[in-house]
Amino acid sequence: MATNKRIRSRQKRTSQLTRFPVKGKIVESVQATADAITILFQDHTALSFDLDAGLTVFPELSGWKTGDWRGIKRWRAIHSRSSMASWP
Repeated sequence: MATNKRIRSRQKRTSQLTRFPVKGKIVESVQATADAITILFQDHTALSFDLDAGLTVFPELSGWKTGDWRGIKRWRAIHSRSSMASWP
């Protein structure tokens, strides 16, 4: 009897990918907290993403010139604060 083996693709699912086209802007800085990610532009505008509780963000800078993701730098994980009310 042959066993069914699943082959998992390393490619990202495009159906879950949402693009935010922002053209002609120059990024000044990127700020990340446990509650939001904000991209600040030089023209004093910002694109921000508010994050829901229970999320852990793993920031990583990668290169992909060769078609493969190559890790360049990783930062420590950012954990969101619990939205649960604290008990006395």
